Amino acid sequence: MTDPSTATGTDLTADVLVAGGGPAGAWAAVKAAEAGANVVLADKGYLGTSGATAAAGTGVWYVEPDPAAREAAMASREGLGGHLADRAWMARVLDQTYANMNELAEISKYPFPVGPDGRQIRRGLQGPEYMRRMRVRVRRAGVRVLDHSPVTELLADGSGAVAGAAGRRLRAGGEFRVRAGAVVLATGGCAFLSRALGCDVNTGDGALFAAEAGAELSGMEFSNAYAIAPAFTSVTKTAFYSFATFYRADGTVLEGAGSQKGRSVIARTLLDEPVLCRIDRATPDERAAMRLAQPNFFLPFDRQGIDPFHDLFPVTLLAEGTVRGTGGIRITGPDCSTSVPGLYAAGDAATRELICGGFTGGGSHNAAWAMSSGTWAGQGAARHAAALGGGAARRRTRPLGAAGIRPAGRPALDHREVTAAVRAEVLPYDKNYLRHGDRLAPALAALDDTWRALRDGLAGAGVDGARARSAAAMAAHARWMYRAALARTETRGMHKREDRPGADPAQHFRLVTGGLDEIWTRPETAVAAVAP
Repeated sequence: MTDPSTATGTDLTADVLVAGGGPAGAWAAVKAAEAGANVVLADKGYLGTSGATAAAGTGVWYVEPDPAAREAAMASREGLGGHLADRAWMARVLDQTYANMNELAEISKYPFPVGPDGRQIRRGLQGPEYMRRMRVRVRRAGVRVLDHSPVTELLADGSGAVAGAAGRRLRAGGEFRVRAGAVVLATGGCAFLSRALGCDVNTGDGALFAAEAGAELSGMEFSNAYAIAPAFTSVTKTAFYSFATFYRADGTVLEGAGSQKGRSVIARTLLDEPVLCRIDRATPDERAAMRLAQPNFFLPFDRQGIDPFHDLFPVTLLAEGTVRGTGGIRITGPDCSTSVPGLYAAGDAATRELICGGFTGGGSHNAAWAMSSGTWAGQGAARHAAALGGGAARRRTRPLGAAGIRPAGRPALDHREVTAAVRAEVLPYDKNYLRHGDRLAPALAALDDTWRALRDGLAGAGVDGARARSAAAMAAHARWMYRAALARTETRGMHKREDRPGADPAQHFRLVTGGLDEIWTRPETAVAAVAP
Protein backbone atom coordinates (compact mmCIF):
# COMPACT_ATOMS: atom_id res chain seq x y z
CA MET A 1 0.00 0.00 0.00
CA THR A 2 1.16 3.55 -0.70
CA ASP A 3 2.38 5.36 2.40
CA PRO A 4 -0.49 7.77 3.23
CA SER A 5 1.89 10.24 4.88
CA THR A 6 3.73 10.92 1.61
CA ALA A 7 1.29 10.11 -1.20
CA THR A 8 0.18 12.97 -3.44
CA GLY A 9 -3.06 11.28 -4.41
CA THR A 10 -4.49 9.04 -1.72
CA ASP A 11 -7.44 6.67 -1.98
CA LEU A 12 -7.83 4.69 1.23
CA THR A 13 -10.34 2.42 2.90
CA ALA A 14 -10.89 2.08 6.64
CA ASP A 15 -13.41 0.92 9.17
CA VAL A 16 -13.34 4.32 10.90
CA LEU A 17 -12.19 7.72 9.71
CA VAL A 18 -11.53 10.37 12.37
CA ALA A 19 -11.54 13.98 11.14
CA GLY A 20 -9.53 16.18 13.50
CA GLY A 21 -6.38 15.74 15.55
CA GLY A 22 -7.07 17.46 18.87
CA PRO A 23 -7.65 15.48 22.06
CA ALA A 24 -11.13 14.32 21.04
CA GLY A 25 -9.87 13.03 17.69
CA ALA A 26 -6.84 11.37 19.25
CA TRP A 27 -8.94 9.55 21.87
CA ALA A 28 -11.48 8.54 19.22
CA ALA A 29 -8.77 7.06 17.03
CA VAL A 30 -7.13 5.17 19.90
CA LYS A 31 -10.40 3.74 21.22
CA ALA A 32 -11.66 2.75 17.76
CA ALA A 33 -8.36 0.97 17.10
CA GLU A 34 -8.49 -0.75 20.49
CA ALA A 35 -11.97 -1.98 19.55
CA GLY A 36 -10.46 -3.74 16.55
CA ALA A 37 -11.16 -1.15 13.85
CA ASN A 38 -8.83 -0.17 11.04
CA VAL A 39 -8.54 3.59 11.56
CA VAL A 40 -7.41 6.61 9.55
CA LEU A 41 -7.06 10.04 11.20
CA ALA A 42 -6.91 13.17 9.03
CA ASP A 43 -5.88 16.46 10.63
CA LYS A 44 -5.94 19.98 9.22
CA GLY A 45 -2.64 20.61 11.00
CA TYR A 46 -0.14 18.22 12.55
CA LEU A 47 -1.59 15.77 15.03
CA GLY A 48 -0.23 16.73 18.43
CA THR A 49 0.62 20.37 17.75
CA SER A 50 -2.46 22.02 16.24
CA GLY A 51 -5.56 23.20 18.05
CA ALA A 52 -6.45 24.99 21.26
CA THR A 53 -5.29 22.25 23.65
CA ALA A 54 -1.85 21.71 22.13
CA ALA A 55 -0.97 25.38 22.53
CA ALA A 56 -1.44 25.73 26.29
CA GLY A 57 -2.23 24.12 29.60
CA THR A 58 -5.74 23.27 30.72
CA GLY A 59 -7.57 22.20 33.82
CA VAL A 60 -9.55 18.97 33.66
CA TRP A 61 -12.90 18.17 35.29
CA TYR A 62 -11.32 15.33 37.24
CA VAL A 63 -13.17 14.45 40.44
CA GLU A 64 -12.44 11.52 42.72
CA PRO A 65 -15.31 8.97 42.84
CA ASP A 66 -16.64 10.32 46.11
CA PRO A 67 -20.45 10.85 46.03
CA ALA A 68 -20.32 14.18 47.86
CA ALA A 69 -17.52 15.51 45.68
CA ARG A 70 -19.28 14.40 42.51
CA GLU A 71 -22.56 15.97 43.64
CA ALA A 72 -20.83 19.27 44.36
CA ALA A 73 -19.07 19.18 40.99
CA MET A 74 -22.32 18.70 39.11
CA ALA A 75 -24.32 21.21 41.13
CA SER A 76 -21.71 23.94 40.70
CA ARG A 77 -22.50 24.45 37.00
CA GLU A 78 -26.23 23.89 36.73
CA GLY A 79 -27.41 27.38 37.57
CA LEU A 80 -24.78 29.06 35.40
CA GLY A 81 -25.90 26.93 32.46
CA GLY A 82 -29.57 27.80 32.80
CA HIS A 83 -30.42 24.30 34.09
CA LEU A 84 -30.06 22.76 30.63
CA ALA A 85 -27.41 20.18 31.53
CA ASP A 86 -28.22 16.53 32.11
CA ARG A 87 -27.14 14.84 35.36
CA ALA A 88 -26.81 11.38 33.79
CA TRP A 89 -24.43 12.72 31.12
CA MET A 90 -22.47 14.69 33.70
CA ALA A 91 -22.00 11.54 35.78
CA ARG A 92 -20.88 9.58 32.73
CA VAL A 93 -18.31 12.23 31.82
CA LEU A 94 -16.95 12.31 35.38
CA ASP A 95 -16.56 8.52 35.33
CA GLN A 96 -14.95 8.40 31.89
CA THR A 97 -12.65 11.35 32.55
CA TYR A 98 -11.45 9.74 35.77
CA ALA A 99 -10.65 6.55 33.83
CA ASN A 100 -8.94 8.36 30.95
CA MET A 101 -6.77 10.54 33.18
CA ASN A 102 -5.67 7.41 35.01
CA GLU A 103 -4.84 5.86 31.63
CA LEU A 104 -2.67 8.87 30.83
CA ALA A 105 -0.73 8.24 34.03
CA GLU A 106 -0.48 4.48 33.72
CA ILE A 107 -0.23 3.87 29.96
CA SER A 108 1.14 7.13 28.57
CA LYS A 109 3.24 7.82 31.69
CA TYR A 110 2.13 11.45 31.75
CA PRO A 111 4.29 13.30 34.34
CA PHE A 112 1.59 14.66 36.64
CA PRO A 113 2.91 16.85 39.48
CA VAL A 114 3.08 15.29 42.93
CA GLY A 115 1.46 16.87 45.98
CA PRO A 116 2.79 17.03 49.55
CA ASP A 117 1.08 13.71 50.31
CA GLY A 118 3.07 11.98 47.58
CA ARG A 119 0.04 11.45 45.32
CA GLN A 120 -0.14 12.69 41.75
CA ILE A 121 -2.32 15.74 41.13
CA ARG A 122 -4.42 14.85 38.10
CA ARG A 123 -6.56 17.98 37.73
CA GLY A 124 -4.76 19.52 34.79
CA LEU A 125 -2.63 18.88 31.72
CA GLN A 126 0.09 20.74 29.88
CA GLY A 127 -1.19 20.76 26.33
CA PRO A 128 2.09 20.30 24.44
CA GLU A 129 3.14 17.30 26.56
CA TYR A 130 -0.37 15.81 26.62
CA MET A 131 -0.79 15.94 22.86
CA ARG A 132 2.77 14.76 22.18
CA ARG A 133 2.00 11.62 24.16
CA MET A 134 -1.39 11.22 22.49
CA ARG A 135 0.29 11.30 19.07
CA VAL A 136 2.64 8.54 20.18
CA ARG A 137 -0.29 6.51 21.46
CA VAL A 138 -2.27 7.01 18.24
CA ARG A 139 0.64 5.81 16.12
CA ARG A 140 1.32 2.85 18.41
CA ALA A 141 -2.34 1.84 18.07
CA GLY A 142 -1.74 1.36 14.34
CA VAL A 143 -3.75 4.37 13.18
CA ARG A 144 -2.78 5.79 9.79
CA VAL A 145 -2.28 9.53 10.24
CA LEU A 146 -2.71 12.09 7.47
CA ASP A 147 -1.12 15.32 8.72
CA HIS A 148 -1.76 18.67 7.02
CA SER A 149 -4.77 17.04 5.37
CA PRO A 150 -8.03 18.87 6.08
CA VAL A 151 -11.23 17.02 5.33
CA THR A 152 -13.36 19.13 3.01
CA GLU A 153 -16.52 17.05 2.65
CA LEU A 154 -18.27 13.87 3.70
CA LEU A 155 -19.20 11.00 1.42
CA ALA A 156 -22.55 9.20 1.60
CA ASP A 157 -23.86 5.92 0.25
CA GLY A 158 -27.11 5.45 -1.64
CA SER A 159 -29.19 5.38 1.55
CA GLY A 160 -27.75 8.66 2.84
CA ALA A 161 -25.54 7.04 5.49
CA VAL A 162 -22.10 8.57 5.88
CA ALA A 163 -19.53 6.39 4.14
CA GLY A 164 -16.26 8.32 4.37
CA ALA A 165 -14.80 11.70 3.53
CA ALA A 166 -12.55 13.52 1.09
CA GLY A 167 -10.03 16.29 1.54
CA ARG A 168 -6.82 17.96 0.42
CA ARG A 169 -3.14 17.25 1.11
CA LEU A 170 -1.70 20.68 1.92
CA ARG A 171 1.97 19.65 2.09
CA ALA A 172 2.11 16.63 -0.19
CA GLY A 173 -0.27 18.12 -2.75
CA GLY A 174 -3.30 16.56 -4.34
CA GLU A 175 -6.49 15.25 -2.84
CA PHE A 176 -7.41 12.25 -0.75
CA ARG A 177 -10.46 10.10 -0.22
CA VAL A 178 -11.17 7.68 2.61
CA ARG A 179 -14.09 5.31 2.23
CA ALA A 180 -15.08 4.12 5.69
CA GLY A 181 -17.76 2.31 7.64
CA ALA A 182 -18.16 5.29 9.99
CA VAL A 183 -16.81 8.81 10.47
CA VAL A 184 -16.07 10.70 13.70
CA LEU A 185 -16.11 14.49 13.37
CA ALA A 186 -13.68 15.92 15.93
CA THR A 187 -12.81 19.09 14.04
CA GLY A 188 -13.33 21.53 16.92
CA GLY A 189 -15.56 24.54 17.34
CA CYS A 190 -15.46 27.87 15.54
CA ALA A 191 -13.51 30.93 16.74
CA PHE A 192 -13.76 32.86 13.45
CA LEU A 193 -9.99 33.37 13.10
CA SER A 194 -10.08 35.77 16.06
CA ARG A 195 -6.38 35.20 16.90
CA ALA A 196 -7.20 33.31 20.11
CA LEU A 197 -4.24 31.05 20.85
CA GLY A 198 -4.34 27.75 18.97
CA CYS A 199 -7.70 28.46 17.35
CA ASP A 200 -6.59 29.24 13.79
CA VAL A 201 -7.69 25.73 12.75
CA ASN A 202 -11.06 26.07 14.50
CA THR A 203 -13.34 27.34 11.74
CA GLY A 204 -16.37 25.11 12.33
CA ASP A 205 -15.75 22.84 9.34
CA GLY A 206 -17.24 19.72 10.95
CA ALA A 207 -20.56 21.41 11.65
CA LEU A 208 -20.88 22.32 7.98
CA PHE A 209 -20.10 18.74 6.94
CA ALA A 210 -22.67 17.39 9.41
CA ALA A 211 -25.37 19.79 8.21
CA GLU A 212 -24.72 18.84 4.59
CA ALA A 213 -25.30 15.22 5.60
CA GLY A 214 -28.59 16.14 7.31
CA ALA A 215 -27.54 16.32 10.97
CA GLU A 216 -28.81 19.00 13.36
CA LEU A 217 -27.01 21.46 15.64
CA SER A 218 -27.90 22.22 19.25
CA GLY A 219 -27.14 25.11 21.57
CA MET A 220 -25.91 27.42 18.83
CA GLU A 221 -27.14 30.48 20.70
CA PHE A 222 -24.56 29.67 23.38
CA SER A 223 -21.74 30.71 21.11
CA ASN A 224 -20.64 34.15 22.25
CA ALA A 225 -17.70 33.21 24.45
CA TYR A 226 -15.07 35.95 24.66
CA ALA A 227 -11.82 35.50 26.58
CA ILE A 228 -9.68 38.15 28.23
CA ALA A 229 -6.20 38.51 26.74
CA PRO A 230 -3.42 41.09 26.91
CA ALA A 231 -3.84 43.44 23.96
CA PHE A 232 -0.37 42.51 22.70
CA THR A 233 -0.78 38.72 22.60
CA SER A 234 -3.25 35.96 21.77
CA VAL A 235 -2.83 34.02 25.03
CA THR A 236 -6.23 33.57 26.68
CA LYS A 237 -6.09 32.39 30.30
CA THR A 238 -9.17 34.02 31.76
CA ALA A 239 -8.97 32.18 35.09
CA PHE A 240 -5.95 34.25 36.14
CA TYR A 241 -7.96 37.44 35.79
CA SER A 242 -10.10 36.46 38.76
CA PHE A 243 -7.14 37.86 40.74
CA ALA A 244 -7.10 41.12 38.75
CA THR A 245 -8.36 44.67 39.06
CA PHE A 246 -9.45 46.49 35.91
CA TYR A 247 -8.98 50.18 35.25
CA ARG A 248 -10.12 52.84 32.81
CA ALA A 249 -7.61 54.62 30.61
CA ASP A 250 -7.34 57.45 33.18
CA GLY A 251 -6.27 55.00 35.88
CA THR A 252 -9.54 54.88 37.81
CA VAL A 253 -10.98 51.53 38.80
CA LEU A 254 -13.50 50.15 36.32
CA GLU A 255 -16.32 49.29 38.69
CA GLY A 256 -18.11 45.99 38.09
CA ALA A 257 -15.47 44.59 35.75
CA GLY A 258 -14.31 41.03 36.31
CA SER A 259 -13.41 37.77 34.64
CA GLN A 260 -16.30 35.62 35.86
CA LYS A 261 -18.94 38.29 36.37
CA GLY A 262 -18.38 41.65 34.75
CA ARG A 263 -16.87 40.74 31.40
CA SER A 264 -19.72 42.65 29.75
CA VAL A 265 -18.55 45.77 31.60
CA ILE A 266 -15.15 45.32 29.97
CA ALA A 267 -16.77 44.85 26.57
CA ARG A 268 -18.88 48.00 26.84
CA THR A 269 -15.89 50.04 27.94
CA LEU A 270 -13.71 48.72 25.13
CA LEU A 271 -16.19 50.13 22.63
CA ASP A 272 -15.06 53.63 23.63
CA GLU A 273 -11.69 53.44 25.37
CA PRO A 274 -8.86 51.11 26.40
CA VAL A 275 -9.15 48.93 29.49
CA LEU A 276 -6.11 48.35 31.68
CA CYS A 277 -5.45 45.52 34.10
CA ARG A 278 -3.19 44.47 36.93
CA ILE A 279 -3.22 41.01 38.55
CA ASP A 280 -2.80 42.57 41.96
CA ARG A 281 -4.96 40.39 44.19
CA ALA A 282 -2.89 37.22 44.04
CA THR A 283 -0.78 36.22 47.03
CA PRO A 284 2.93 35.42 46.58
CA ASP A 285 2.14 31.70 46.75
CA GLU A 286 -0.62 32.08 44.16
CA ARG A 287 1.72 33.99 41.85
CA ALA A 288 4.31 31.23 42.05
CA ALA A 289 1.63 28.60 41.37
CA MET A 290 0.42 30.55 38.32
CA ARG A 291 3.89 30.66 36.81
CA LEU A 292 4.34 26.95 37.40
CA ALA A 293 0.93 26.01 35.99
CA GLN A 294 0.88 28.24 32.89
CA PRO A 295 4.38 29.41 31.94
CA ASN A 296 3.28 30.41 28.44
CA PHE A 297 0.92 33.02 29.93
CA PHE A 298 3.92 34.94 31.25
CA LEU A 299 6.21 34.72 28.22
CA PRO A 300 4.78 37.80 26.41
CA PHE A 301 5.00 39.84 29.62
CA ASP A 302 8.57 38.77 30.32
CA ARG A 303 9.66 39.58 26.79
CA GLN A 304 8.31 43.12 27.13
CA GLY A 305 9.60 43.68 30.65
CA ILE A 306 6.09 43.84 32.15
CA ASP A 307 5.35 42.48 35.60
CA PRO A 308 1.61 41.70 35.40
CA PHE A 309 1.37 41.56 39.20
CA HIS A 310 2.60 45.15 39.60
CA ASP A 311 2.36 46.91 36.20
CA LEU A 312 -0.75 48.02 34.33
CA PHE A 313 -1.20 46.47 30.91
CA PRO A 314 -3.95 46.82 28.25
CA VAL A 315 -6.42 43.98 27.71
CA THR A 316 -8.84 42.99 25.01
CA LEU A 317 -11.54 40.35 24.52
CA LEU A 318 -10.99 37.68 21.88
CA ALA A 319 -13.92 35.74 20.46
CA GLU A 320 -13.78 32.01 21.13
CA GLY A 321 -17.23 31.25 19.71
CA THR A 322 -18.12 27.60 20.02
CA VAL A 323 -14.60 26.64 21.10
CA ARG A 324 -15.48 27.90 24.58
CA GLY A 325 -19.21 28.10 23.99
CA THR A 326 -21.39 25.02 24.22
CA GLY A 327 -23.09 24.81 20.83
CA GLY A 328 -22.28 22.17 18.24
CA ILE A 329 -23.47 19.07 16.40
CA ARG A 330 -26.43 17.51 18.17
CA ILE A 331 -25.79 14.18 19.90
CA THR A 332 -28.58 11.61 19.71
CA GLY A 333 -27.13 8.56 21.47
CA PRO A 334 -24.83 7.55 24.33
CA ASP A 335 -22.11 6.67 21.81
CA CYS A 336 -22.09 10.27 20.51
CA SER A 337 -23.91 9.26 17.36
CA THR A 338 -25.85 11.85 15.39
CA SER A 339 -29.16 11.60 13.56
CA VAL A 340 -27.27 10.49 10.42
CA PRO A 341 -26.26 6.80 10.30
CA GLY A 342 -22.50 6.33 10.37
CA LEU A 343 -21.76 9.84 11.66
CA TYR A 344 -20.41 10.56 15.15
CA ALA A 345 -19.27 13.80 16.79
CA ALA A 346 -16.83 14.48 19.61
CA GLY A 347 -15.11 17.32 21.42
CA ASP A 348 -15.87 20.94 20.61
CA ALA A 349 -17.47 19.95 17.29
CA ALA A 350 -20.30 18.42 19.34
CA THR A 351 -22.69 20.24 21.65
CA ARG A 352 -21.56 20.43 25.28
CA GLU A 353 -24.99 21.37 26.59
CA LEU A 354 -25.30 17.87 28.02
CA ILE A 355 -22.73 18.67 30.71
CA CYS A 356 -22.54 22.48 30.71
CA GLY A 357 -25.99 23.67 29.68
CA GLY A 358 -25.81 27.16 28.26
CA PHE A 359 -22.63 28.37 29.96
CA THR A 360 -19.04 27.66 29.02
CA GLY A 361 -17.28 24.87 30.85
CA GLY A 362 -14.02 26.71 30.29
CA GLY A 363 -11.02 24.50 29.80
CA SER A 364 -11.76 21.89 32.43
CA HIS A 365 -15.21 20.70 31.35
CA ASN A 366 -14.27 20.94 27.68
CA ALA A 367 -11.13 18.88 28.29
CA ALA A 368 -13.17 16.25 30.12
CA TRP A 369 -15.78 16.21 27.37
CA ALA A 370 -13.10 15.88 24.67
CA MET A 371 -11.57 12.73 26.13
CA SER A 372 -14.94 11.25 27.16
CA SER A 373 -16.86 11.95 23.96
CA GLY A 374 -13.83 10.95 21.90
CA THR A 375 -13.77 7.61 23.70
CA TRP A 376 -17.46 6.95 23.16
CA ALA A 377 -17.50 8.16 19.55
CA GLY A 378 -14.49 6.03 18.63
CA GLN A 379 -15.99 2.93 20.22
CA GLY A 380 -19.42 3.62 18.72
CA ALA A 381 -17.99 4.18 15.25
CA ALA A 382 -16.03 0.93 15.50
CA ARG A 383 -19.18 -1.00 16.48
CA HIS A 384 -21.16 0.57 13.65
CA ALA A 385 -18.49 -0.32 11.09
CA ALA A 386 -18.25 -3.88 12.40
CA ALA A 387 -22.02 -4.32 12.15
CA LEU A 388 -21.92 -3.28 8.48
CA GLY A 389 -19.43 -6.00 7.65
CA GLY A 390 -16.34 -6.08 5.47
CA GLY A 391 -17.94 -4.48 2.43
CA ALA A 392 -18.82 -1.22 4.18
CA ALA A 393 -15.69 0.58 3.04
CA ARG A 394 -16.27 -0.47 -0.57
CA ARG A 395 -19.71 1.07 -0.93
CA ARG A 396 -20.45 3.34 -3.86
CA THR A 397 -20.33 6.88 -2.55
CA ARG A 398 -21.27 10.39 -3.56
CA PRO A 399 -19.75 13.65 -2.25
CA LEU A 400 -21.95 15.90 -0.11
CA GLY A 401 -20.03 19.19 -0.21
CA ALA A 402 -21.62 22.25 -1.80
CA ALA A 403 -20.86 25.72 -0.39
CA GLY A 404 -17.27 26.73 -1.08
CA ILE A 405 -16.49 23.61 -3.11
CA ARG A 406 -19.23 23.28 -5.77
CA PRO A 407 -20.68 26.74 -6.37
CA ALA A 408 -24.03 27.07 -8.09
CA GLY A 409 -22.64 29.69 -10.47
CA ARG A 410 -19.32 30.89 -11.84
CA PRO A 411 -16.57 31.13 -9.20
CA ALA A 412 -15.86 34.80 -8.64
CA LEU A 413 -15.41 35.24 -4.88
CA ASP A 414 -12.19 35.05 -2.90
CA HIS A 415 -12.27 33.25 0.46
CA ARG A 416 -10.67 36.32 2.08
CA GLU A 417 -13.68 38.43 1.09
CA VAL A 418 -16.06 35.95 2.66
CA THR A 419 -14.02 35.63 5.85
CA ALA A 420 -13.83 39.41 6.26
CA ALA A 421 -17.59 39.76 5.76
CA VAL A 422 -18.34 37.09 8.37
CA ARG A 423 -15.90 38.48 10.92
CA ALA A 424 -17.39 41.96 10.53
CA GLU A 425 -20.73 40.62 11.80
CA VAL A 426 -19.48 38.19 14.46
CA LEU A 427 -16.45 39.67 16.21
CA PRO A 428 -17.76 43.11 17.34
CA TYR A 429 -18.80 43.13 21.00
CA ASP A 430 -21.95 45.15 20.37
CA LYS A 431 -23.27 42.55 17.92
CA ASN A 432 -22.37 39.15 19.33
CA TYR A 433 -21.53 39.68 23.00
CA LEU A 434 -23.84 42.55 24.01
CA ARG A 435 -26.77 41.05 22.15
CA HIS A 436 -29.91 42.94 21.18
CA GLY A 437 -32.55 41.93 18.65
CA ASP A 438 -32.20 45.24 16.82
CA ARG A 439 -28.52 44.45 16.16
CA LEU A 440 -28.80 40.69 15.69
CA ALA A 441 -31.43 40.92 12.93
CA PRO A 442 -29.46 43.16 10.54
CA ALA A 443 -26.27 41.20 11.25
CA LEU A 444 -28.07 37.98 10.29
CA ALA A 445 -29.46 39.62 7.15
CA ALA A 446 -25.93 40.61 6.12
CA LEU A 447 -24.71 37.06 6.78
CA ASP A 448 -27.57 35.65 4.70
CA ASP A 449 -26.44 37.86 1.82
CA THR A 450 -22.88 36.61 2.26
CA TRP A 451 -24.10 33.03 2.21
CA ARG A 452 -26.07 33.51 -1.01
CA ALA A 453 -23.04 35.09 -2.65
CA LEU A 454 -20.66 32.32 -1.62
CA ARG A 455 -23.12 29.59 -2.62
CA ASP A 456 -23.05 31.06 -6.11
CA GLY A 457 -19.40 31.98 -6.47
CA LEU A 458 -16.92 30.62 -3.89
CA ALA A 459 -14.45 27.86 -4.72
CA GLY A 460 -10.72 27.35 -4.93
CA ALA A 461 -7.90 24.96 -5.73
CA GLY A 462 -5.27 23.50 -3.43
CA VAL A 463 -4.80 25.43 -0.20
CA ASP A 464 -7.28 28.04 -1.37
CA GLY A 465 -9.87 25.30 -1.80
CA ALA A 466 -9.51 24.23 1.83
CA ARG A 467 -9.72 27.85 2.95
CA ALA A 468 -12.82 28.40 0.84
CA ARG A 469 -14.53 25.55 2.66
CA SER A 470 -13.48 27.00 6.01
CA ALA A 471 -14.85 30.40 4.99
CA ALA A 472 -18.16 28.75 4.05
CA ALA A 473 -18.18 26.92 7.40
CA MET A 474 -17.67 30.18 9.30
CA ALA A 475 -20.54 31.78 7.40
CA ALA A 476 -22.81 28.83 8.16
CA HIS A 477 -21.78 28.84 11.81
CA ALA A 478 -22.52 32.54 12.19
CA ARG A 479 -25.97 32.17 10.64
CA TRP A 480 -26.89 29.25 12.92
CA MET A 481 -25.69 31.26 15.92
CA TYR A 482 -27.70 34.36 15.18
CA ARG A 483 -30.84 32.51 14.06
CA ALA A 484 -30.81 30.62 17.37
CA ALA A 485 -30.00 33.81 19.31
CA LEU A 486 -33.03 35.54 17.80
CA ALA A 487 -35.22 32.52 18.49
CA ARG A 488 -34.29 32.40 22.18
CA THR A 489 -36.10 35.54 23.32
CA GLU A 490 -34.70 35.51 26.85
CA THR A 491 -31.44 35.64 28.78
CA ARG A 492 -30.10 32.20 29.75
CA GLY A 493 -26.56 31.02 30.36
CA MET A 494 -24.03 32.97 28.30
CA HIS A 495 -26.77 34.07 25.89
CA LYS A 496 -27.63 37.48 27.30
CA ARG A 497 -30.17 39.61 25.43
CA GLU A 498 -30.12 43.28 26.43
CA ASP A 499 -33.67 43.59 25.08
CA ARG A 500 -34.79 40.40 26.89
CA PRO A 501 -32.93 40.56 30.22
CA GLY A 502 -34.90 37.94 32.16
CA ALA A 503 -35.16 34.16 31.94
CA ASP A 504 -38.44 32.81 30.57
CA PRO A 505 -39.56 29.56 32.29
CA ALA A 506 -41.44 28.64 29.10
CA GLN A 507 -38.11 28.51 27.24
CA HIS A 508 -36.49 25.97 29.53
CA PHE A 509 -35.50 23.73 26.63
CA ARG A 510 -32.56 23.06 24.38
CA LEU A 511 -32.88 24.68 20.98
CA VAL A 512 -32.17 22.62 17.87
CA THR A 513 -31.00 24.34 14.69
CA GLY A 514 -30.48 23.07 11.16
CA GLY A 515 -30.53 23.85 7.49
CA LEU A 516 -28.15 25.60 5.13
CA ASP A 517 -29.83 27.83 2.55
CA GLU A 518 -32.88 28.08 4.80
CA ILE A 519 -32.18 27.84 8.53
CA TRP A 520 -34.75 26.59 11.03
CA THR A 521 -34.98 26.25 14.80
CA ARG A 522 -37.19 24.21 17.11
CA PRO A 523 -37.27 23.22 20.78
CA GLU A 524 -35.73 19.83 21.45
CA THR A 525 -38.44 17.32 22.25
CA ALA A 526 -36.23 14.30 22.96
CA VAL A 527 -33.08 14.16 25.04
CA ALA A 528 -30.17 11.98 23.95
CA ALA A 529 -30.49 8.79 25.95
CA VAL A 530 -27.65 7.43 28.05
CA ALA A 531 -26.78 3.85 28.68
CA PRO A 532 -28.42 2.36 31.80
